[in-house]
Amino acid sequence: MISDLLYRLRSLFQRRSVESELQDELQFHLDNEIEKLLRAGVPPAEAARRARLAFGGRDQVKEECRDERGVNFIENLGRDVMFAARLLRMNPSFTAVALLSLALGIGANTAIFQLLDAVRLRDLPVKAPAELQEVVIGGDGPFGNFTSRYAHLSSAQWDQLQVMQQAYSSLGAWTARPFNLASGGETRPAEGILVSGHFFETLGVDTARGRILDASDDQKGCGAPVAVISQSFWQREFGGAPDAVGRSLRLDGHPVTVVGITSPSFFGVEVGRSYDVAVPLCAETLVKGPDSQLTIKRHNYWLSAIGRLRAGWSAERADAHLRTISKPLFTASSPPDATPDQAKRYQEMRLKAEPAGKGLSWLRVNYERALWLLLGSAGLVLLVACGNLANLLLARASARTHEVAVRMALGASRGRLVRQLLTESLLLALVGAGLGLLLASAVSQSLVSLLVTADDRVALGTSIDWRVLTFSMGVGLFTCLLFGLAPALWASRVEASAAFAGARRGTGSRGRSAFRSFLVSAQVALSLVLVAGAMLFGRSLYKLLGSDVGFRPEKVLVTSLDTRRLGFSEDRQKVLFVTLLDRLRATPGVIQAAHSTIIPMSGWESNTSIDLGGGKSIGTRFSPVSSGYFATLGTPILAGRDFGNEDSEKSQPVAIVNEAFAVKYFPGVDVVGQTFPSPFKAKQICRIVGLVKNTKYVKLQEDFTPITFFPSSQLFFTGNYARYVVRSQLPAAELTRAIRESVASVSPSIDIEFIQLDQELRESVARERLLAALAGGFGLLAGFLAAVGLYGVLSYSVATRRSEIGIRMALGADRRMVMRLVLREAGWLLLVGAVAGIIVTLAAGRAASSLLYGLQPNDPLTLVAAVSALGLVGLASSYLPARYAARLDPLTALRQE
Repeated sequence: MISDLLYRLRSLFQRRSVESELQDELQFHLDNEIEKLLRAGVPPAEAARRARLAFGGRDQVKEECRDERGVNFIENLGRDVMFAARLLRMNPSFTAVALLSLALGIGANTAIFQLLDAVRLRDLPVKAPAELQEVVIGGDGPFGNFTSRYAHLSSAQWDQLQVMQQAYSSLGAWTARPFNLASGGETRPAEGILVSGHFFETLGVDTARGRILDASDDQKGCGAPVAVISQSFWQREFGGAPDAVGRSLRLDGHPVTVVGITSPSFFGVEVGRSYDVAVPLCAETLVKGPDSQLTIKRHNYWLSAIGRLRAGWSAERADAHLRTISKPLFTASSPPDATPDQAKRYQEMRLKAEPAGKGLSWLRVNYERALWLLLGSAGLVLLVACGNLANLLLARASARTHEVAVRMALGASRGRLVRQLLTESLLLALVGAGLGLLLASAVSQSLVSLLVTADDRVALGTSIDWRVLTFSMGVGLFTCLLFGLAPALWASRVEASAAFAGARRGTGSRGRSAFRSFLVSAQVALSLVLVAGAMLFGRSLYKLLGSDVGFRPEKVLVTSLDTRRLGFSEDRQKVLFVTLLDRLRATPGVIQAAHSTIIPMSGWESNTSIDLGGGKSIGTRFSPVSSGYFATLGTPILAGRDFGNEDSEKSQPVAIVNEAFAVKYFPGVDVVGQTFPSPFKAKQICRIVGLVKNTKYVKLQEDFTPITFFPSSQLFFTGNYARYVVRSQLPAAELTRAIRESVASVSPSIDIEFIQLDQELRESVARERLLAALAGGFGLLAGFLAAVGLYGVLSYSVATRRSEIGIRMALGADRRMVMRLVLREAGWLLLVGAVAGIIVTLAAGRAASSLLYGLQPNDPLTLVAAVSALGLVGLASSYLPARYAARLDPLTALRQE
């Protein structure tokens, strides 16, 4: 077997040597036969003749020997590829159009698939990721205060979970938290994570230098914490210095010692973000001080837990085990000041296990559906491009009728001809896929940049892995069959006698023309789907940006201050923040300024429930704000008053509510003057003193919901942080400089961060902007390709009907009649395509309904606009063939025929 295999390999790669050996072997057998005949007394000439007759045709024997090698198919394929390459080189215009169409179609598909691969399909670069699970609260989820992106558990719940669980051999907790590397003034952020002692052990992560954090580092009250840093942060912050391990960093003003650098592939467990610094969970008490959620505010949700399944445990068994321990766990970890209604809700919560091998990702939540939809749109563009290529190949097949007839006359079978013609398509598809991969590498990075905002630094690995390569090659092979099979089958149906006689098969010609017309109508239908989708997403973005947010974000600067370095007590913090607000209001160029715990459109929110007694409660979003907040944002006060100096800690609790709150909870009455139990001050009644216009809270896409505003003088939730909104007509650079000086006059140790509110609003629609931009590009490309296809079919139709047109003109038809004849054909193709496209658009629109704002997928105005736009483009592309037909000289046309 080995000898046979080696011989076959030699036949492929040492063909001349093997052919020489075959020639020598055949000559040896022939000489032996001649020698036998000579010994029998046959004359030499007759012996040679008889030997040749007995031996058979030498070339025939050679072919039989080559067939026995089993490599003829590969050799023929190689010859077909070389022949196809020569043909493509001899037709540069056709090759350029075909490769450009394929590169754009395959490149667009591959680029979006790369994003999907990075966001959804890849496993975490850790040991046995399939064994990892995340522990979350199922059902309606937790309720209370949430202070991180993945706030699934509180400290109290985490402590109980470690004691009660038996499903995981190792269990780790983590939370994302930005650190400030600067020593005062404007911040210099670093992406940080706080991790429990078993976090890296659970993931199975090793270091490139130094060691990982372990349980000995995560001890209660760790005074001098250590840190592990990422490879990218090591290069960026330490310049890749080999002595980085052992050196010190200052995080939020606190020194930490670097003890390890993780491997280049590890970015954390959050897909879309790459961590910079990891510190033990116990360091949270050091950096948060009196706001510590590990020791003081133990019932805030801020942790995410990830575990590795114990040997022999299935995912279903682990999930069942978590449900079993849920009631005792939540009973033991309920807040001591919980109301009876809240205590009941705590006991009804249930733990749930979810797969964590692919990591966690806000990108996955926000963009996965959009990316699948865009991949489908890119696929439609590729189908339209394949329709054009099929039409081009059909036209080439008509021009190669004589060549195909000669091949058939020389003995080529229909299957051999189809294989040779498909090889040309395969070569085009593979080269197009290769160019598409190169294009995708550049495009995917541009797409990632569209996801980056001022608040979110997106880090996605869009390298070409085996999934991307397989996808691109698979798409290439699919397109080869899609646009190459039908032309190859049509071309192989040529009758040699008819081709040599110069005749045309009428039925074949009509059938081929009908198929080309079908392709164009299909292109129009698919293009209509894409154009309608582009218009839907474009109009949706326009409506979203033009929606009423309830405030005026222009010229408003959000200023975030961090005073942890000062080490003030809570009472001194209150005085400090009032002083800072006064300084901001007195800053030259500032029109108005106010404090707010929650900034609109920031993605953060606070919720609370108001217990009305008797088992009834109402839910509301809330935000502590200072006086002047509504004036600063430009939100009208519809009734009542703003907060004032009279609203102090010692006075009756007051609140201002929005219209949605009034309509839902106090319908048909004047809400100003109404009261409800204070959710924050036991046994006190809160009075509503004002009604404001509805405003958006978290994002533009949401409906107006009940919001309650409390005076920050009565509800102080800021801790060491404060956020202010500042309205000014000054340029941003001048305003930020003036604010830095005003804050520094109070203390230069206060950290400052700025963001424009209108920029925050624009960045909140990053997904919709991505959809509108890519869908618009796909729609334009598909419309252009459909127009080119229609132009090609009509031009071919005019060329094949020259005789008919000449006869019509000779019998009295004028140019307008001839133009109408051609345009009527175009109209029918467009009509059939438009009808089919409308049906497909209405059927496919459901997939996009959740991504639209203020529009339905079957919006009639959008459909009419899309049909009209595509119809105008189609008629414009039909004009040139119609004009050419109308200008034909009937005598010349008939003479040429």
